[in-house]
Amino acid sequence: MTLQWTFVATCLYVEIFVVTCLLLPFISPSRWQKVFRSRILAGLQNYANIYFNIFIAILLLLFFESVREVRKYSEPMEAEDLKHHPEAETLYHMKLFRAQRNLYIAGFALFLWFIIRRLVVLIAKEATLSAESQAARRQAQSATEAASRMLDEKDNTKNKKKEDGEKTSEGDTGAGDKDSTAAALKKTKDELESTKEELYHAKMEFASMKKQAESVTTEYDRLLEEHAKLQKKLSVLEGDSGDKETKKDN
Repeated sequence: MTLQWTFVATCLYVEIFVVTCLLLPFISPSRWQKVFRSRILAGLQNYANIYFNIFIAILLLLFFESVREVRKYSEPMEAEDLKHHPEAETLYHMKLFRAQRNLYIAGFALFLWFIIRRLVVLIAKEATLSAESQAARRQAQSATEAASRMLDEKDNTKNKKKEDGEKTSEGDTGAGDKDSTAAALKKTKDELESTKEELYHAKMEFASMKKQAESVTTEYDRLLEEHAKLQKKLSVLEGDSGDKETKKDN
């Protein structure tokens, strides 16, 4: 096997190994994404298309060369060559076998090269979609939590407003009761003031009546004293008149 076909066969074996690794089920696309974005492969990504196109061009040239050789050795040999060189037929079939082998190697290498590229693209897309789905799931979860919190806050606000309304109604009822109590208290105060005034007037009348009674008592005592004095004077006068009549009779 010449050097170029040895190179193609080596590439074919490497491609088979790479495809087998890419198809392993226990290696996740996210892990392959980390491998693709590693420092070693990151430097090759800028020139990946160039390398891909160059390798395809090389494989295509070798594939067309193998096709040409297969067509060349597929033609039947002339009878004269077989008569003069009996071993030429064996050599001819050996070259045909090598040409067919090179055709298969180049064809499979070219085919697997496209398969590897497609697998890498699909794995990268799957890893990206998986990351986006996880991010969307997290966003949906956070949105759900935020919505639940908003609903809870809304319910709490409604309950608070309801409680405030009940307190306001109770406050209005209490205010009405307070107003009625204040009115009753004011009425009671007014009645108390009027009662105090009546009591004051009664006390004043009692005091005036007491003074009048005291003055009447004093006047009565004075009149009694004058009556006693007059009674004494009268008795004295009666005694004097009796003595005078006795003297006249004598």
